[in-house]
Amino acid sequence: MSSGVPSKSDAMICELGVGVVGVGVMGTLRIATILDHPHTTLCAVADVDSTRTRPWARRTRTTTDYRQLVEDPAIHVVVVSTPAHLHEAVAIAALESGKHVLCEKPLATTVDACARMVTAARRHERILAVGFTHRYYPCFRFLREVLDTGILGPLDHMRVSGGHLGPSGFREVWEYEKTGGGVMMDIGLHMTDLVRFLAADIVRANGTTGARIWQVDRSEDRAMALFDTASGVPIAYQDTWDEWKGYRLCVDLYGTVGAARGYYGPMFNLLAVQDTAGRRRRRFKWYLAQNLGERLRGWQTTVRRACAAELDDLLRRLDGETVSLGSGVDGLRALQVAAAVYESAERRTAVSLALD
Repeated sequence: MSSGVPSKSDAMICELGVGVVGVGVMGTLRIATILDHPHTTLCAVADVDSTRTRPWARRTRTTTDYRQLVEDPAIHVVVVSTPAHLHEAVAIAALESGKHVLCEKPLATTVDACARMVTAARRHERILAVGFTHRYYPCFRFLREVLDTGILGPLDHMRVSGGHLGPSGFREVWEYEKTGGGVMMDIGLHMTDLVRFLAADIVRANGTTGARIWQVDRSEDRAMALFDTASGVPIAYQDTWDEWKGYRLCVDLYGTVGAARGYYGPMFNLLAVQDTAGRRRRRFKWYLAQNLGERLRGWQTTVRRACAAELDDLLRRLDGETVSLGSGVDGLRALQVAAAVYESAERRTAVSLALD
């Protein structure tokens, strides 16, 4: 079945029509990257709140009904940036209309909903991608490159931790029905996706959660777990909505002859490698321009760069290339891991994850 998308390898450069559903913070960043990309055209934006689409009325068509957008024959890709509980309905409508979909994380608020979305993408032979933007942060891409070189030796174990100040600014609007959980459905999904992106599938989780700090309905504000991967690498995991430093994410890789750290907030890398004489040599990689940009213009500068790289990978994927883009299955796996931690915390025992 044809993808219905013009190939970038054609002699004539073709524009890819893109529509965006949901014009909040992430939707606005997505729109900016679509307008900036040389091979994409913003065909329409949709949001139930017409005041959000109004600023774009001079640049493209606007609507309050996403169904009008997904049925537009000029649109090849639909970006879903609505609240999470609406992802399934919008994405499946787009897939059924023959569109490819880039959906923000979480893919949906339940494992069953994610599975239905993945099934719909397979049935209609369309790409379902997930916005795991942290895959495109330079500090974590550096870790992927380090692993690929084998300079650390075989990976022995891994540690991932992260968090932010919590829902102090959005506590009143954080609703379980719209989010599916707390910190694990927030920064936690990026963290478990990075584990899978760098190491391997998680096959076992032994976790604990707590909600004593913010006491948001059915929404944990911290989670800790030990994971086992399909390749036998143990992972220590911790996330929190009580991170005193603000937004922070740290990934540590420990090999048999070296170690590497990827850190965001501010962004840097540390690489320590043992030479043949048994001496450990360390070097740092700083991202001064990127960190200064965040200091002057806000965190959006980093996310926008990641969104641009993600969009470019989507186009490459449509052209048949192998890329780092998160798939619908990746989105499903992230929810399965979160569900396993919730179940483990409730049952107080380790939980195995099926990989079928």
